[in-house]
Amino acid sequence: MNWVYLIVAVVSEVIGTSALKASEGFSRLWPSLIVVAGYSSAFYFLSLTLRAIPVGIAYALWSGIGIVLISLAGWAVFGQKLDAAAIGGIVLIIAGVLVINLFSNSV
Repeated sequence: MNWVYLIVAVVSEVIGTSALKASEGFSRLWPSLIVVAGYSSAFYFLSLTLRAIPVGIAYALWSGIGIVLISLAGWAVFGQKLDAAAIGGIVLIIAGVLVINLFSNSV
């Protein structure tokens, strides 16, 4: 169940961050409310994850997966460009998440 909590935390953070862009500096009500709900949900579910997964590992996975997903959302939803360096960095982040999940005894 802890992995489900972590996935919900990541998705909530990505939703909150996407809405942050749409809130235009908290000048739009509905996107601003989505930001608050998204981040509140993200931190709540991250806190549940920390009951069983070490904080360093959970945060590394949460932030790494979140960076990848929000980069993809920025590209797909907001038309933001990803150059070769950005794509290379994202590939390295994915590799790091895989190394932690596949080879670390800390998980």
